Amino acid sequence: MNTPKEIFLKQQTYATLFSLANKIQVKGDQCLKYFTGRQMMAMIAILHLPEGKASLNNIAHKLGTTKQSVKQLITVLEKKGYVVTEPNQQDRRAVNITITSTAHQALLEDNEAGLRFFDNLFHEFSPKELETLWTLLKKLYRFDGEEQDGFEEETEYQHL
Repeated sequence: MNTPKEIFLKQQTYATLFSLANKIQVKGDQCLKYFTGRQMMAMIAILHLPEGKASLNNIAHKLGTTKQSVKQLITVLEKKGYVVTEPNQQDRRAVNITITSTAHQALLEDNEAGLRFFDNLFHEFSPKELETLWTLLKKLYRFDGEEQDGFEEETEYQHL
């Protein structure tokens, strides 16, 4: 049984996480020129997937969201000329998503702004505190038994 204090702390932690996620998204969007924060994360997810494996389902899994949400993001990115979708040769129901050369330049430019945003966002944290925060967030992600499919893999944009 939860004590009133535990209930309060859980509610406040959830509310803070919810509010913080929205605030980070808004502030992050303001610093980027070509992408929104969600679009940038979709692009980074594509970069972290093996060639030929950047499907809507795999990107959704990487981002912890739904296929429908990713479809909306990819549709906008495709209209901007940043990605190309093509049928998957092995699975006709799936599409492969690749990043265009136009997007590569936009990613590099927005990456500089993103790094400045990260510096501002985490300026009060020591490296040890960031490591602890990351560990705790991964632990929280597993609340339903599912591990996060993270972004630890090396990519051609190792600094992203």
